[in-house]
Amino acid sequence: MNRKSRILNYVLAACFLVLGAACTEPSRDTAQEDSEKQTVRIAYTDWASSVASANLIKAVFQEKLGIQCRLVSMSADRMWEAVAAGEADAMLSAWLPDTHAHYMEKFGSRVVDLGANLEGTRTGLVVPDVKIGRLAAGAGISKSYITIDSITEIQAHAQKFNYRIIGIEPEAGIMRQTKSAMETYGLDGFELTRGSESEMTEALARAIREQRWIVVTGWVPHWSFARWNLRFLEDPQNAYGGEGRIHTIARTGLENEMPEAFRLLDNFKWEPREVEHLMLWIEDDEGRFPYDKALRWIRANPEKVDAWIKKDDL
Repeated sequence: MNRKSRILNYVLAACFLVLGAACTEPSRDTAQEDSEKQTVRIAYTDWASSVASANLIKAVFQEKLGIQCRLVSMSADRMWEAVAAGEADAMLSAWLPDTHAHYMEKFGSRVVDLGANLEGTRTGLVVPDVKIGRLAAGAGISKSYITIDSITEIQAHAQKFNYRIIGIEPEAGIMRQTKSAMETYGLDGFELTRGSESEMTEALARAIREQRWIVVTGWVPHWSFARWNLRFLEDPQNAYGGEGRIHTIARTGLENEMPEAFRLLDNFKWEPREVEHLMLWIEDDEGRFPYDKALRWIRANPEKVDAWIKKDDL
């Protein structure tokens, strides 16, 4: 075989190798798609409880199960929409049966309700239960500087409250409830301010420091109840409903496509005091490293986490 023939054979062999590799190895786009399919997408919103639960479940997925997890921040209404459309695999922040009732009515037929991951929630109007710093004359006890106990008394003290109820983002279910409550209790002339959860808690902290009257939209579980003495105003008309639950909602098809991920989401359950511990750790660090605080919570609660990741009995 002459030199030209050998060179030609080498070239042909190299071409066959390249073509064979192209046929057997996935393209970068295909590999990326496969990776995306193995990544659990959790929708959450900028509430302390939602941030805490989302980062905790991400940490369990990645550190305990070796499953990649991506958190996607969005508004409350968008969370429901994303899971229903399959744009997110699950969310852990469905407040039922009252606060998110309208979302369940709209999207419930297009999602899978895995049931409550937390029992004992409550929403309503909240005031500081902070003492005035001196003993009440002759009584031997100190009294809260905000003297009302019921929503029915707010209107009579409108000036002290500066005709304002401090709210959060307008899409939140508690804002819808509060608008209805304001009509129910005849809070004419009051403004329900819009903002974020952090803006609400900052306003609450300032009012407590200065012992000014303030009323805010509040809920449990929330780290503020661990930080300050707060109380719900009585709601005799039941405008906010009774005790509730936080549910895990998954997209349809997730159980078949990612059974291990689905099992963890289905098993995930904790108590209000447990989530409040994690929320307070996150808040004490100004919310900068929620994933690190989730890892700390996992180390402190190994038996709880083990129960979430156990395989179902066959």
